[in-house]
Amino acid sequence: MIRYRIITTIIIVFFMTSFAKSSKLTVTSTAFVNNSDIPDKYSCAGGESSPPLQISGAPAGAKSLTLIVHDPDAPKPGGMTHWVLWNIEVSGSIPENYKDGNQGLNGKQENGYIGMCPPSGTHHYYFMAYALDTKLNLDKRTDEAGLKKAMQGHIIATGELIGLYTKNK
Repeated sequence: MIRYRIITTIIIVFFMTSFAKSSKLTVTSTAFVNNSDIPDKYSCAGGESSPPLQISGAPAGAKSLTLIVHDPDAPKPGGMTHWVLWNIEVSGSIPENYKDGNQGLNGKQENGYIGMCPPSGTHHYYFMAYALDTKLNLDKRTDEAGLKKAMQGHIIATGELIGLYTKNK
């Protein structure tokens, strides 16, 4: 009887994982390519405007996109969040210096984008995109943790773009 249950469980897991559709979003920018330097224009050394982004590959059933920009190399516990966005249209076009839409609290507890400004060395900036099966009804004081909590159970695809930045003194 136990052997029958084990075999049945293995067969069910095999079929569930074999036929599951895994969707991946593609995140790109005309300002920089993956794992390359982000121009000063998007940092504290420039105008601190947000870079243009395109999120593509949203699967059927996607109702909205979200974006979190995070620097895990920042010298504070948990790193530094630079941008929190939700209810982005599934077309995924985010123009340069984007000020519209649903923007939550960044690491400075301000709404909107803050540019890269590492105290030293080269930091990695993760532009993490998520396709959701719903739109979110969140307060503008929502931070990264609040957005991640609200997304639980609704993520149907993910993707990321990584940019590098070194502040020149």
